[in-house]
Amino acid sequence: MNILVIGSGGREHSLTWKITQSPLCDDLYVAPGNGGMGDIATCVPLNDNNHDEVISFCREKNIEFVVIGPEAPLVRGLSDRLTSEGIKTFGPSAAASVLEGSKGFTKDLCAKYNIPTAAYGRFNDSASAKEFTAKQNIPVVIKADGLAAGKGVIIAETMDEAFDAIDDILGGQFGEAGAELVVEEFLSGEEASFFVLCDGENILPFGTAQDHKRVGEGDTGPNTGGMGAYSPAPMMDDNMIKRTIDEIIMPTVKGMSAEGAPFKGVFFAGLMITDKGPELIEYNVRFGDPECQTLMMRLDSDIVPALMACSDGTLDQIDIKWKQQSAMNVVMAANGYPGSYEKNTVIKNLVEAESSDKVVIFHAGTKKDGEQILATGGRVLNVTALDNSVTDAKKTAYDALDKIDWPYGFCRRDIGWRAIEREQK
Repeated sequence: MNILVIGSGGREHSLTWKITQSPLCDDLYVAPGNGGMGDIATCVPLNDNNHDEVISFCREKNIEFVVIGPEAPLVRGLSDRLTSEGIKTFGPSAAASVLEGSKGFTKDLCAKYNIPTAAYGRFNDSASAKEFTAKQNIPVVIKADGLAAGKGVIIAETMDEAFDAIDDILGGQFGEAGAELVVEEFLSGEEASFFVLCDGENILPFGTAQDHKRVGEGDTGPNTGGMGAYSPAPMMDDNMIKRTIDEIIMPTVKGMSAEGAPFKGVFFAGLMITDKGPELIEYNVRFGDPECQTLMMRLDSDIVPALMACSDGTLDQIDIKWKQQSAMNVVMAANGYPGSYEKNTVIKNLVEAESSDKVVIFHAGTKKDGEQILATGGRVLNVTALDNSVTDAKKTAYDALDKIDWPYGFCRRDIGWRAIEREQK
């Protein structure tokens, strides 16, 4: 069948790369795609805000399955529209996507269904938010309620920082996403990402990962969309996975159904593994970026039947296998990111950098200009390696990355440090 992928980032490049390996896939389109995806799919300049345009394209190209990569089109109801037109779609409804679209909604859901998470308050005025925050311990977490591209979370180390964050968010720093905010207890522990496919009722665990959100080495500096990731996450052993499913995932599945918004798609549970066990930091309603790239490298099964089963309600009939290796993704970002950066700089030597059969370079913020690849975004390349351990995958990834000729970019050199410390004990 013909398949359309919506999105333009490294996540979508890795999903597209995996979908091309499926015998179920005939023609593959990606909208809008990026500079690295044209070799494996046809890039088309669709506006995913214009649902009529997407539907017309699907009719014209006989698209039978659509995979929506990013969160924004999901929150805006693209999955609902495609489904209503009889086009099978991977990605939750707008009503279910509010799990990511509103952090306050998710916190309230956790309170109602006894899902372990940090203590919190919801506010839309700064005086009340500051009054609540002043009673909290430091550090304290301040979050814009809506979608802020991974940048709407501030871990305030002083009360002044917390009050500034409140003023910035409610003062319009994140636009509509900051009309409301959540003040949250700071959880101590180790973060992990857990992915679970869901068809509204049945679930299928779909891998673990850890990412590095801070821009600087040693996990310092401002938050980003993610500077690298590795999979699997060592602390997510069988017991911790079972606890996360029993205490967090299944209560969410049942809760969303009870609220009239059954969830069909992928849960991306951001977890903190504390002394008490797994606690939910937040939900995303799509695959993580940069985590997805590591999952796609490790997945040893056809992804298309698993994604389709979420739409069909047949996930209980799906079985998947994973390679018994570790994957690492190191992000190359433009100098200045997550602040301002220069665009349209030339990236060279990508073919040689990707020459190892253990390495795939997934593109994010790039475009093709003739035979040149230009950097157009903040996060630009995902150098992803599969090897026998995290230690080996790190060496393989950085060996490849160091062959790339792009003086306008940078990366963190310490991706995977926690897992590597564990492996070397």
